[in-house]
Amino acid sequence: MTSQTRTAITTGDGVRIAYRFDGDETKPVLLLSNSIATDLHMWDGQVPALTEHFRLLRYDARGHGASDVPSGPYSLDRLGRDVVELLDALGLERVHVLGLSLGGIVAQWLGIHVPERVDRLVLSNTAAHLGPASQWDRPIAELLAAPDMKATADMFLHNWFPADMLEGDNEIVEGFRRTLLATRREGVAGSWAAVRDSDLRRTAALIASPTLVVAGEHDTVTSAAHGREVASTIPGARFTVLPTVHLANVERPAEFLDAVVAFLRERP
Repeated sequence: MTSQTRTAITTGDGVRIAYRFDGDETKPVLLLSNSIATDLHMWDGQVPALTEHFRLLRYDARGHGASDVPSGPYSLDRLGRDVVELLDALGLERVHVLGLSLGGIVAQWLGIHVPERVDRLVLSNTAAHLGPASQWDRPIAELLAAPDMKATADMFLHNWFPADMLEGDNEIVEGFRRTLLATRREGVAGSWAAVRDSDLRRTAALIASPTLVVAGEHDTVTSAAHGREVASTIPGARFTVLPTVHLANVERPAEFLDAVVAFLRERP
């Protein structure tokens, strides 16, 4: 039976988190966790291939998409607990997890703090720490003072995609631009605060789930060196580098899917 539903849960602190299932209910569940300033549609291009093997659970992180946008800084602990509460509400004991960028940081938190809920773990274009913390204060303040999201949207797009995708009217890039412009500044600023205040460089060593780390060769946000650091910290983690900038799943979907699906379907 194939399901394509979208609804929401309410967390213990009263925040509505929107989520969606895609795929056959009899297949293993793969949770997808997104980058800052995107929503669950950042995975749309990969859904057909992934649902051949998995039931997909996508969600909009607090501050994004159809989820609520509380003001003030968010914490990584709260973002992680949002996922745990989502799994609890849906009666899911154990899932595979694929997270990209901030989604990869949240995925690391899950592997550290609720290892019993995580089967296999894929950490894409992410880091254990992006510091120093002080580098985030000015961008957060400037964003909250800005009249709109236009300048921030341009910055994100140039960090996410190679120059050839930014030229002309690329339909994929324009879709991400629309999402950026529709995203509330409080959600981005709150999420930046979570990145600012998190440091998993030591605790990532506690992750026991089989883990694949994917990095982008040309990623200027979370560099290949960041990915290599994560992979070297997590016991037994594998590491692969793709010739991409930040959104590896969008820029090189075939290579990305080949690596992810092969790892997730590998027999113990």
